[in-house]
Amino acid sequence: MTAPWTGPVYGPPPLRPDEERNWAMLAHLLALLGGWVAPLVILLAFRGRGRYVEDQAKESLNFQLTLLLAVVAVVAVTLATFGLAALVLVPVLGLVQLVFPILGGVAASRFEWYRYPVSLRMVS
Repeated sequence: MTAPWTGPVYGPPPLRPDEERNWAMLAHLLALLGGWVAPLVILLAFRGRGRYVEDQAKESLNFQLTLLLAVVAVVAVTLATFGLAALVLVPVLGLVQLVFPILGGVAASRFEWYRYPVSLRMVS
């Protein structure tokens, strides 16, 4: 016995696993160039088309937003300490912003569910 016909299904088709992996990897790596914009665009473009790419785009977006908040905090502390905090905090933030998205991109290329070690979960 077959299921009753429910009508046409509209919307974009789900992504193939290789497409999901590639877009998840790009959500992490393009953040090196575009900050929070690239993961947001990927999240909005592929929402509902694959659980993996959606999760990894959210993870990358949350990390980029956390970094944005950290930069605002560093600017405030730098102004309060007349620039002394910038000598330590800016290189640390730069290193974190470079290393963690690369680790995320490598993990996504292996189809692993990557979680940034320091990230606020603002987008769920």
